[in-house]
Amino acid sequence: QSQRRGGPRADMVPEIAAAVGFVSSLLRTRGCVSEQQLQVFSGALREALAEHYKHHWFPEKPFKGSGYRCIRINHKMDPIISKAASQIGLSVPQLYQLLPSELTLWVDPYEVSYRIGEDGSICVLYEATAMKPASSYGMLTCKNQMMFGRTSPSKNYIMTVSS
Repeated sequence: QSQRRGGPRADMVPEIAAAVGFVSSLLRTRGCVSEQQLQVFSGALREALAEHYKHHWFPEKPFKGSGYRCIRINHKMDPIISKAASQIGLSVPQLYQLLPSELTLWVDPYEVSYRIGEDGSICVLYEATAMKPASSYGMLTCKNQMMFGRTSPSKNYIMTVSS
């Protein structure tokens, strides 16, 4: 698949890597999952997300399909996470013990961000600002709407993922 030099990047490798690294690090911090299990989980999650996003990835319109690409844990476990976790023998009840009970992870072209809790701050895990098409700036997305009017400092959830 060829792409013009300087045009929008068609692959989703860095975004998926940021999302997978984040979820894996959440599992790692609880210490109940071995490094080998984490590698299997990460590989399974990476494959599942790439397959799931394949026809829902629009670098020229980064927010198109954002809801479809959103990974969500609330009263239900996200099926993509539970499927990847089943590869290492983790059940849904075990996942609820290991992961935050409220987690939203947005995986969009050029940006991956998350929120823990319904009232938590939105934190950016990955951003490729220079690549964003000008048309995406200033768009009022679901995520941006949630950030308006927010004056409270972030909760005690600060996580950085560096590559």
